[in-house]
Amino acid sequence: MPGTPRRPKSKKGPSAGTGGYGRKKLEGKGPTPRAEERPHHPAARRAKSAAKSGAARSGGGTRQNKPANRDSTEVLVGRNPVVEALRAGVPATALYVAQGLDLDDRVTESIRIAGDRGIAILEVSRHELDRMTGGALHQGLGIQVPPYSYAHPDDVLADALDSGRAPLVVALDGLTDPRNLGAVVRSAAAFGAHAVLLPERRSATMTATAWRTSAGTAARLPVARVTNLVRTLTAYRKAGLTVVGLAAAGVVTLDDLEVAVDPLVLVIGSEGRGLSRLVGETCDLTVSIPMFGAAESLNASVAAAVALAEVARRRRLAG
Repeated sequence: MPGTPRRPKSKKGPSAGTGGYGRKKLEGKGPTPRAEERPHHPAARRAKSAAKSGAARSGGGTRQNKPANRDSTEVLVGRNPVVEALRAGVPATALYVAQGLDLDDRVTESIRIAGDRGIAILEVSRHELDRMTGGALHQGLGIQVPPYSYAHPDDVLADALDSGRAPLVVALDGLTDPRNLGAVVRSAAAFGAHAVLLPERRSATMTATAWRTSAGTAARLPVARVTNLVRTLTAYRKAGLTVVGLAAAGVVTLDDLEVAVDPLVLVIGSEGRGLSRLVGETCDLTVSIPMFGAAESLNASVAAAVALAEVARRRRLAG
């Protein structure tokens, strides 16, 4: 109303140096929370998902840890791969045949082999086979391959020492192609090796492809997975085996490998880089394959076969 006296202000104005804000506005809110603690941050969502998975693995859900020495079940597809795998004795548990499939020699032989071996023959829709194989080109045919059971490296060593002949073990350092793995297993079996060692990380595993390439020898030759290849090689050395690495710049050539008749671990490097540094330093010596012409190197599985053949030849001559 006109003439009404103005009330004095009850609040103090901003103090000097506050930039126009009160003291409480200048107080900090504490340290910034970690990303995992912010509800809508992607890191928080990942942490929450990981926590749920961990609870499931520890018994709080239906999921269980996969055994350390097994790979997951695999479905191998395609008419040629399937019939070749069945011929090689891959331990399939089921043969899937698409409904209305046109039969040819490969399909007929696959069904016959599966029947002879007591493998379940299941007729499924093409849609179901598409789902099972993730949309792979299956040609109406697939087999289910169970997880491979790996041997333990300690058991491999004990069996080799008790075999009555000089132990021969093949170790693979970073071989990533399952076809090369299968070929090495086949050569190892052919030339008298006791077992094959694989690292758990950065290495091919015994998939259906490796099984097929091994021509069934994976059923007769132990394959072991090791957590730390360097540590396992060191343990084998302490047990009396000589560790020899196959390398292009080897200290000796295969022609001069006199220790071939002794207890031996033959280490094969990866397809591209060969032996890793730590594995190379763990070897007692390195050996190269003498070659003629412009060829600088061989495929890893071929090099393994050549070296194993020479070891076997020397052992035969030594009696």
